[in-house]
Amino acid sequence: MLPVEEERSSSCRVKQVASEHQEVKVVAFAPATNKPAFARSQISTERYNILDAFGSMVKNFGKKARSSHILIGPKQWDSQEEARARLVRLKDEIGNDPAKFAEAAASISSCPSSKKGGDLGEFGPGQMVRDFDEVVFNKEVGVVHGPISTQFGEHLILITERNGE
Repeated sequence: MLPVEEERSSSCRVKQVASEHQEVKVVAFAPATNKPAFARSQISTERYNILDAFGSMVKNFGKKARSSHILIGPKQWDSQEEARARLVRLKDEIGNDPAKFAEAAASISSCPSSKKGGDLGEFGPGQMVRDFDEVVFNKEVGVVHGPISTQFGEHLILITERNGE
């Protein structure tokens, strides 16, 4: 056997092995970096299910809320602890100022709502994942809460309005 050549691309590793009689190309689809791929199972949060949604709808019947959030998704972090620490520092910087929150959401958040300063609009109980829903319908309005872990990543949440209490 002759020497092995290895090439790396963004999506796979390619090894070329040459023998005296023929060349064999082996393609292995594996990440070319040492950084592990994101898996939701790596995030420490419990899954949201239909009973949680129903329970929230009953408990918070007639309520509506409006909130904004800053999301640091798993593709933006090296570790969940690093993401939480980053959000804690950000929370200290912005305080409870809605204008600073919207500015930070527009520049940092990985959610499409970042285009609107993190504003998620008005929603009812059970429409968001459980941990998010619990904060929005049970914590103080006008205050930045978090970091909150969900299967989507780490959040800071600003409850801007809640009615029907």
